[in-house]
Amino acid sequence: MTKPESLIPLKANWFHILLCLVGQEQHGYGIMQEVLERTDGKVRLWPATLYGSLKKLIEEGLIAESDERPAADLDDARRRYYKLTDLGSRVLDLESARLEELVRVIHVKRDQEAF
Repeated sequence: MTKPESLIPLKANWFHILLCLVGQEQHGYGIMQEVLERTDGKVRLWPATLYGSLKKLIEEGLIAESDERPAADLDDARRRYYKLTDLGSRVLDLESARLEELVRVIHVKRDQEAF
């Protein structure tokens, strides 16, 4: 079984995808749109990048394809929905803590420069 620590640091694309799946299942196009919106257009997951990343995230056990489907009138049968696994959630927590620590170090360094 993969140890969460072995996947840190996360690739930026993986981080954004995992973040999209916190508390909800999502299809590929929805993930692309959410990342674009959340980053004010600074991060764009092109289809080849997105679907390649989704495949690797499934292989690593960080996400899984969902069996749940929205109501047929709200869904397109071709869409695949993805959900965060327990391992994916633990890895995202570790990566978030790592990034928070980096920001803390930056603030400490800048505070030292002020003196």
